[in-house]
Amino acid sequence: MSLNFTLFAQAAVFLAFIWFTVKLVWPHMLRAIEQRQKTIADGLAAAEQGKKSLEVSTRQSEESVKQGRDRAAEIILQAERRAAQVLEEAKTAAKAESDREKTAAKAEIQQEVSRAREQLREQVSALAVAGAEKILRREVDAKAHADLLDGIKRQL
Repeated sequence: MSLNFTLFAQAAVFLAFIWFTVKLVWPHMLRAIEQRQKTIADGLAAAEQGKKSLEVSTRQSEESVKQGRDRAAEIILQAERRAAQVLEEAKTAAKAESDREKTAAKAEIQQEVSRAREQLREQVSALAVAGAEKILRREVDAKAHADLLDGIKRQL
């Protein structure tokens, strides 16, 4: 009987141990396990949320970079157009200034030519008067007149 009593005693102690574990130890362990599972689930959810947020931020940054590049290209294109326009305006202004200076130079040359002609007329008339004086001071002789006219021609 002692074997049976020992078996019953061990079974009773084992049942008391199970009851003690279920009542006192098991709830604490379940709470710790549940809390750990909740912490892990929250961590996984936060990681997933962070991954989605990273994807959204990456797309937004790529879009911002694309918009920046497009805007820079647009600004460069506008600057090139403006440079061409300024260059064309400068060419037009330079041509107009050149035409004005050419016209002024032509007018000045024309004035100089007119002055030179006027001076030449004055000299020719003075020579004609001087020749007439010489002709009138001498006697009328065809050979002398021809010599005087040749002298006047050389002076002109």
